[in-house]
Amino acid sequence: MLASMAPEELRNLMRKLGYKTQADLAAAIGVSRSAVSLWLEGKVGVPRPVAMLLRMLVGAQRRPY
Repeated sequence: MLASMAPEELRNLMRKLGYKTQADLAAAIGVSRSAVSLWLEGKVGVPRPVAMLLRMLVGAQRRPY
């Protein structure tokens, strides 16, 4: 099964959302820092719901209200 998000995309989305550390992202989405670390190292795939959430948040930032 293909991962729902490559580590490079996760890093890019973190930057766009203003999360500077793994701990910042982990706290924001309710997972452990070690989970984020495993995703960024490509050792474990980013869960599909997390990938969808991050993409939606970045998309919402681009829309004018």
